[in-house]
Amino acid sequence: MNDTVVITGGSRGIGRAAVKAFAAAGYRVAVIYKNAEKQAEELAEELKAGGTDSEIYRCDVSSYSETGLVCKKILERFGRADILVNNAGISQIKLFTDITEQDWDDMFAVNMKGTFNFCSWLIPHMISRKSGNIINISSMWGVEGASCEVHYSASKAAVIGFTKALAKELGPSGINVNCVAPGFIDTDMNKELGGEAAKMFIDEVPLQRAGSVEDIANVIVFLASKGAKYITGQVINVNGGIV
Repeated sequence: MNDTVVITGGSRGIGRAAVKAFAAAGYRVAVIYKNAEKQAEELAEELKAGGTDSEIYRCDVSSYSETGLVCKKILERFGRADILVNNAGISQIKLFTDITEQDWDDMFAVNMKGTFNFCSWLIPHMISRKSGNIINISSMWGVEGASCEVHYSASKAAVIGFTKALAKELGPSGINVNCVAPGFIDTDMNKELGGEAAKMFIDEVPLQRAGSVEDIANVIVFLASKGAKYITGQVINVNGGIV
């Protein structure tokens, strides 16, 4: 039986690329989305046409109870969850003095609590099988910090700390936990920067280009592979050399 991967935020951007990469590698795929229903349905049709054993689920990752119901459905449908990719995330560019309490809470609810929620429901299943792989998606700003993105940077830094601690705790149970920290990637999330701002940023990247979603997806799939079995507790920076 092929391994099953659960990918949050799987309908767009990095998540969608990861879904396609895992499908191409022969995995069974559970795709989690929230708002991009049309893109999720199109992806489901594409996966079905390609012969991938897959299912899509709508879920607000910030809700502990909703996440629990979805994880139960996934385990009933596939029988197991071998790999969890916590990719769902939101961002916002704002001066610190303009960040509201709601802005702060929303950022951590999705970027950090969403990761906690899916881990909480699926880790007991992995522990009982003495096997599993968790890949959390942070950001270069979780490593470096970004002006005008304090709440985003803080939430992504929390994901890094969460990853390192969880890797130490789950290692004896045969579970790998790693983190990918993307740099400037060509996604909808970064389109709000605008053309000139994006160009200025890319000029600072040694490889002189924005990263593609496939650049990140390839690393995620590698971390889930047998070739990465002795890698855990690590932050893999994929940023064209800027960090």
